[in-house]
Amino acid sequence: MTGKDKLKELFVSELPYEITEEELKQLFSTCGTVRSIFMLKDDRGNFKGIAFIKMATEKENREALNVLDGTKIQERFIKVAPTKPKNIASESVADPAGEQRSRRRRREPKGRKRMR
Repeated sequence: MTGKDKLKELFVSELPYEITEEELKQLFSTCGTVRSIFMLKDDRGNFKGIAFIKMATEKENREALNVLDGTKIQERFIKVAPTKPKNIASESVADPAGEQRSRRRRREPKGRKRMR
């Protein structure tokens, strides 16, 4: 990360599945004010062990990153990392002609084959 990149949000993984939002808030509030917590859940509503956390300032984000990465919670060592900037398009690649194309090939639908 270069010096001019802003650290706006933290990606937290390897969290225990039993942890609550309040416990996460208490943990991260040791580094400053927690603005928001988004805990990723599957389609059944079960927590997946991943969360996105926003602190009040960039300085608090950096402190949480430095202090809490590798912290042991309920027999698990959590990982805290900066989120990737949204302006990086991971699913498309620029063409030399200036156009964008998809990296993945589209699959043909199952069933009857279309005539070309």
